[in-house]
Amino acid sequence: MAYPVRVTTSEGEQGGGGGAPRPEERLEQAVRAAEQALIEFEIAVETFRVEVENFSRLHEQKLGPVYARLEELDARILEAKAARTGDPEDLRRADEARSRLMPIPGVEELMNGWMDGDGLFPEATAMLTDQPVRPPQRVRPSEEARRLYRDLARKAHPDLAQEEKERRRREEFITRVNDAYARGNEAELRELAAEWAAGPELERAPSAAEELYARLEWLARRKELLTLVAKELEEGAIGSMLRLAPDDPDRLLEEIAEQLRAQVAEREAELAALLA
Repeated sequence: MAYPVRVTTSEGEQGGGGGAPRPEERLEQAVRAAEQALIEFEIAVETFRVEVENFSRLHEQKLGPVYARLEELDARILEAKAARTGDPEDLRRADEARSRLMPIPGVEELMNGWMDGDGLFPEATAMLTDQPVRPPQRVRPSEEARRLYRDLARKAHPDLAQEEKERRRREEFITRVNDAYARGNEAELRELAAEWAAGPELERAPSAAEELYARLEWLARRKELLTLVAKELEEGAIGSMLRLAPDDPDRLLEEIAEQLRAQVAEREAELAALLA
């Protein structure tokens, strides 16, 4: 996942102003550029993480019942075959398939409200039979929420702090920002923006050369960690699916649902033939 970042500096920062440049000036510019690049990278990774989480939730709510129906049909098909043949190996496979479907504690919570003790809820049944169904709750941040999040992340990022106390304050604040963004709460993000604007502003004191070098090393390690996080998100099952249709994930879910419903119909026909 590539997130190109362009960081510019003013003419004065580039040594175009009056007076001789300080020895640490170029190193300070490199640290500032690395900090801004890392912040932009973190914003991109966090944005993608939220998209993956939201798509995963929609995937489970919309397709979970269909997958469950397929597994039930597979178990019944194996049981029907075993009943016909009486073969010990067929019986073993049927028992294994059935054991995977046995109820476990907390199954209702795991199914996110799609199943109770009597089987699938009406919403799930309707989905399997192509009837109208209430769409699952979607949490997808708006463009304004994205803009607010990016602006807050740039201004309040903990990596911009030079003192431990200020870093802790920023970390606590960014945690609240991330939570509001994950819920797509635009109003809360506006409130957080106003809170940050009214908060204390600390001047950034020049760093010694040794501290600047240490800062660059830390930023490099942080970038490596974020690169691994981004790779895991992209290569995961949900991330890979989301990348197939980043602009219209709902359509992708519908296409997958159609394929699964076709498989359900095939399994039902196979089971009916075995039971005939």
